[in-house]
Amino acid sequence: MSKPKVIVTIAPTGGMAYKSQNPHLPTQPDEIARDVYDCYNAGASVVAIHARRPGDDGATCNPAIYRDINRRIRDKCDIVINNSTGGGVHGDMIGQQADNGYWEILWEERLKGMDAGAEMCTLDATTIIASFGGKELLMHTSPERSKHLAIEMKKRGIKPEWEVFSPTHIVQDLATLTAAGFDDEPFFVNLVLGVHRGFQNAMPYTPRVLQSMVDLLPKGSIFCVSGIGPAQLPSAMNSLLLGGHVRVGLEDNLYYEHGVPATNQQLTERVVRLVREMGYEPATPTEAREIMGLPRNREVLPEFAVR
Repeated sequence: MSKPKVIVTIAPTGGMAYKSQNPHLPTQPDEIARDVYDCYNAGASVVAIHARRPGDDGATCNPAIYRDINRRIRDKCDIVINNSTGGGVHGDMIGQQADNGYWEILWEERLKGMDAGAEMCTLDATTIIASFGGKELLMHTSPERSKHLAIEMKKRGIKPEWEVFSPTHIVQDLATLTAAGFDDEPFFVNLVLGVHRGFQNAMPYTPRVLQSMVDLLPKGSIFCVSGIGPAQLPSAMNSLLLGGHVRVGLEDNLYYEHGVPATNQQLTERVVRLVREMGYEPATPTEAREIMGLPRNREVLPEFAVR
């Protein structure tokens, strides 16, 4: 009998940390592409990409920067490319409202993440308050905004990766939009746990919390888990035990062990080794596409989809 296949996602950069926190963090297109290729060779089959501005490493969804990253990666390998429409908590992604002075993660900037030819994009059907840099940042994704993201991704042939931070995001936003036909089975859901001290409405990681969220997923869902900080490794193993997939990378966790800065390659190699020790086999990019239902629409293929 063949071993069960597990999708390993590498999230190399994110839209929050800076190199001052970990000098190994890749922020520019050549650095990101190099790390992604190393992680691909180590067993990763999906990459979750955030872009950064040149000069100051501020977060951005600038499609030209995304496209540069995507092209550099695709020239090296066939890993599944997933661009963020969440963006980040600094740089181009935030702005202060003139009428009330409140800071927001800007909706119009988030939309740009869909315009760089990725075969997948994150769909944060969530409204949260992110506390970062002394600011409270509203990430306002109302039901109509969530619907708009889903419609625009479908037009472009993009498969959503649904980002959920709490049970309400599952039973309200995810369940409503998938039931309405805005995605096709399987629904690929990323359960983000352990960021509750920085994101209002998020949940801590415990095995019981993860089990409860998995139990709420709509029929036809498959899932991976983003465990933040020290939750990364135990939540990945817990995900395997519940039939899910795994995700690692410096976006979610800057350390290999207490006090020791990690590299993306180290985090990938470790989780791949443990996946195999648990009796599974990392999926190839071709197998990952089969598991997730890619391409979504052969008549509307994004630029960086694999033909």
